[in-house]
Amino acid sequence: MTVAETVLKIAKDARAASRFLRTLDTARKNAALEEIARSLEESRGEIAAANAQDVADARAAGYPPALVDRLALTPERFAAMVRGVREVAALPDPVGETVKRTVRPNGLEILKTREPFGVVAVIFESRPNVGVDTAALCLKTSNAIILRGGKEAARSNAALSAVLSAALARSAGPAAAAAVQSVPVQDHEAVRELVRLPEYVDVAIPRGGERLIRAVTEAALVPVLKHYKGVCHVYVDAGADLDMALALTANSKAQRPSACNAAECLLVHEAEAAAFLPRVREWARKAGVVLHESGCDFSREFLSLEMNVAVVKSIDEAIAHVNAWGSHHSDAIVTRSEASAERFLRDVDSAAVYVNASTRFTDGAEFGMGAEIGISTDKLHARGPMGLEELTTYKYRIKGSGQCRS
Repeated sequence: MTVAETVLKIAKDARAASRFLRTLDTARKNAALEEIARSLEESRGEIAAANAQDVADARAAGYPPALVDRLALTPERFAAMVRGVREVAALPDPVGETVKRTVRPNGLEILKTREPFGVVAVIFESRPNVGVDTAALCLKTSNAIILRGGKEAARSNAALSAVLSAALARSAGPAAAAAVQSVPVQDHEAVRELVRLPEYVDVAIPRGGERLIRAVTEAALVPVLKHYKGVCHVYVDAGADLDMALALTANSKAQRPSACNAAECLLVHEAEAAAFLPRVREWARKAGVVLHESGCDFSREFLSLEMNVAVVKSIDEAIAHVNAWGSHHSDAIVTRSEASAERFLRDVDSAAVYVNASTRFTDGAEFGMGAEIGISTDKLHARGPMGLEELTTYKYRIKGSGQCRS
């Protein structure tokens, strides 16, 4: 078959499986997730062997060490992946939940309920555990999922997908097997074909670098939930607690610098610059962080131990800077002023805005969602970490007793 024919068949099978998933109640979905967790544990050896080959090939090909690290399914990561499946099973099922109930004067009862999307396509890079994490979330919300991982993890992704499909067939029946599929074609044409099938694919979620996300968005005919990059800020206000400011700057930047919610720019009010910036420079020297204090490209996402620094004259200038140069992801203010805090919360146009807390908390688990399928900086449908509720849409269910519109 051609690439287009292969992708079309996968999409058609996923659509059929999604309709079957709608018939499963919460208990059956949880049982399927438990079977997946058990099957992953039983298949640990085969999965580890496939992953070891991917890692070896990546090293031989000269991939950057950071990518090789993301690719590796260490025992700790494997255990966390399996644990994550069971944690999703334990979460409340949002499907069918009544969000709002209204009874009209004519007696019509109108229920707004949560419903699955249907078919979700997840395009991701490097980390093979992403396939399992996202599949668990989609299955819990009665969504079929089509996975398209990067070529560097082809063996790992194929092994994991096979385990998931087989476990679904055993626990929920053959009709459920196609609810998790992996696109075997590594050609970029496969991604383009996948996101141009609105009759079969309801939404695409790219997980990876800005280049991947832009390529998916530009090619897509289906809705795309995404964030392009994470240019996040920490702003230190006039009169701020400078010990707190230093701790939050250090955590936001260096706790995990490769994360999309790591701070890439530090803004300091001119009233605190003389006292605070020498402390920042000393911290940076010890932590191995490179500070850029002149000639900065404020739109840059470093994803490493580098950080832009700028001095601003006012909170107005700080907010304007964040809105102009940030990516509308996660931004924080360190302040003692309630008025400044409320101004920042109100006027910064980002998915997550913090007062006296690290930007690194923008994460589904940290927000109490249990897990997430990604983070969105869009404004339609979902914004910020996307958990189970964000993998549903709405339906209006109207119950009458013969009412006719006059």
